Amino acid sequence: MSRRTRRSALTLGTAAATFAGSVLLAAPASAGGNPHPHGFAQRVSTEEVAAHLAAFQEIADTHGGNRASGTPGYDASADYVQQLLEEAGYQVERQYFDFVASSTTAQALTVAGAAVDVIAMEYSPSGTVTGALSALAADDATPGCEAADYPGTVAGTVVLVSRGACSFTVKQQLATAAGAVGVLVYNNIADEPLNGTLGEAVPGAPAGGITQAAGQALLGQVGQQATLDVQVEVTETATSNVIAQTPYGDTDNVIMLGAHLDSVPDGPGINDNATGSAGILQTALELAEVKPTQNAVRFAWWGAEESGLVGSWEYVESLTEAERGQIAGYLNFDMIGSPNHIIGVYDADESTYTAPVAVPEGSTSLEQVFTGYFDRTQQPWVDTEFSGRSDYQGFIEYGIPATGLFTGADDIKTPEEVALFGGTAGIPHDPNYHSPADDLSNVDLTALGINSQAIAFATLSLAQDPTPLDLTDNHPGKAKGKGKSKGEGKGGDRGQGASGNRSTDVAA
Repeated sequence: MSRRTRRSALTLGTAAATFAGSVLLAAPASAGGNPHPHGFAQRVSTEEVAAHLAAFQEIADTHGGNRASGTPGYDASADYVQQLLEEAGYQVERQYFDFVASSTTAQALTVAGAAVDVIAMEYSPSGTVTGALSALAADDATPGCEAADYPGTVAGTVVLVSRGACSFTVKQQLATAAGAVGVLVYNNIADEPLNGTLGEAVPGAPAGGITQAAGQALLGQVGQQATLDVQVEVTETATSNVIAQTPYGDTDNVIMLGAHLDSVPDGPGINDNATGSAGILQTALELAEVKPTQNAVRFAWWGAEESGLVGSWEYVESLTEAERGQIAGYLNFDMIGSPNHIIGVYDADESTYTAPVAVPEGSTSLEQVFTGYFDRTQQPWVDTEFSGRSDYQGFIEYGIPATGLFTGADDIKTPEEVALFGGTAGIPHDPNYHSPADDLSNVDLTALGINSQAIAFATLSLAQDPTPLDLTDNHPGKAKGKGKSKGEGKGGDRGQGASGNRSTDVAA
């Protein structure tokens, strides 16, 4: 992750007192007996999780159609989570921090007088620029990634460059240095829009993304006049994370669950990521009704994920080394109800995907809790790339074991995945990803229920286990091997860059 300096409103001393070992939940007056993890999973009903989704939709409808961090819609979402947790007996803390937000107010492209669909890069410089259309070599293995790729003829033009091999920021900065007045990056994946980010505010030429088909068509129009209009407002604002922890259990073996609570500014963000937020919320509410567990359990709803994983990074960096060492494992849930879904488990053991980030020791044990559960319940599953491109990234960077569940975003569903999960091949797992149509109708309730119960199973399994990362015991949450007889296949990667849900680069 290309990270920028951020200022937190929570001091390290306050963070230590709040998140590491303090009593954050009043024990229930009449706690029930602890069920088997499978029984606990059954307590988390799809209907109850879906009711939270309806509440988040209503919040978005009431606050301008979105729940983006730094807006009243996000604050109302955080208040909703906090109120329910407090009613269940939790003492909830809000970790406030500042972040830099990017909001697109205009995006348009014309070439030879004809309009072309374009998506402004997040954090792009603003400007309306006109110049001849130029293009870099289309057969370059590292297109636009070296200064030598930009000949002198690029100066004064709107330059067209393929996605691939390096970040969009590198391309935009090199094009600017070569004198280009505008930058267009076309996708290297068919039938997908390019919704990119520069990661942080940068100077230079305005930049936008277009589809592969549009880019290939424009290669035949080099020399024609192009006008690119990109208007992006970059502002510093404040938001918060929502944190709660059980008062009981070993605080040297904290099991932590997290999901980002914010939406993109363009829509209500119900699949992305009210689904993950609702899944862990209902698990937390059910956990308040059982007897104290062996290990402490901590829940987090992250702010500003869509602006670069800011909230989760802010939290991890606010902890001392000793406090980070108390987290036995982190479980991440980002989009668990995609309408054209897979059932994906992050591939911590790298049996299908070689991870481009270092995967901390212990992550495989966490992965096997989910895969073992799916195998025993005869639920097909696939690996999904453990790329470090969601809120678990900060945890991984600090050596904290992690895994999670994911049902797919703008990646294209394969025929092999259709054979396992149904749905439609050749279209995205979430055709409405990052759009105004990511509303209540954009959720598959079957996938939501499967994943919500898996969250509950893993939570109680790990919370009750005195050795949560040790596979030598016979706890029902563990599997001796990684059975994939029902789930072999290609997993879905979010196709996102390291700075949140927009792409920052293009690992092939």
